[in-house]
Amino acid sequence: MSKRLFYHQHPYKIFIPYKIFIPDGSVNLIIGTLPPPRQSIKALKERDVDFCYGSCDNQLWPVLARVFDLEFLYDNSMDAVRQRKDFLISIKTGICDIVESCYREEINAQDLGMKQVVLRDIFVQLERFPTIRQLIFTGGNSKNGPEYFFRKQAREKGVKLRKIEKSHPREYRFVFDGRAIKTVSLTSPSNAANRAIGSTAFYKEQKEKQPDFTPFDYRVEQYAHVFRANQW
Repeated sequence: MSKRLFYHQHPYKIFIPYKIFIPDGSVNLIIGTLPPPRQSIKALKERDVDFCYGSCDNQLWPVLARVFDLEFLYDNSMDAVRQRKDFLISIKTGICDIVESCYREEINAQDLGMKQVVLRDIFVQLERFPTIRQLIFTGGNSKNGPEYFFRKQAREKGVKLRKIEKSHPREYRFVFDGRAIKTVSLTSPSNAANRAIGSTAFYKEQKEKQPDFTPFDYRVEQYAHVFRANQW
């Protein structure tokens, strides 16, 4: 007997109304896959926020709070959501996850566990928002990651990504809709990426110099390099 699959639908729609996620005038677009299943079925934990990257296990908002010296609420309130939306508007940044839905054998948030994946067309958003100049992937090009799926869409549209040499984190450029757009791949804010961080040369070097250096500190340095690079 085949195992029954769990249908994992993204909880946050981008078209009704899509501007909740991508403010007018956005320069950056953060792209992940989709939130944990509990956000889709509204079974939130006490410190979850009902918004993108709102899982209390995810490090995106704590990292950005450190980078920009802010304090965010971590609860199920609308104030917590409003804080994040106001912040995104202030730094001209939108969020649009690339996965609309998938099926899973196990009810978890692991990208590799996604099957029968239905994608959102990121290029449609680039047409809708002509000010976007940078795509920020919260994960690399490994299978079922956000960059992996975006590259699939780019190939289907005949869009070629060209590597920017000696860039760290890894960066590419492509031309679409008459403008040059850069992509940058950040280490995933999920705690599942901590082991990969621990194996990097940079982390090992910093750990030698600062014994208290953590994967969180690693992300802060990396994300600060990307999010503070632009002048808003």
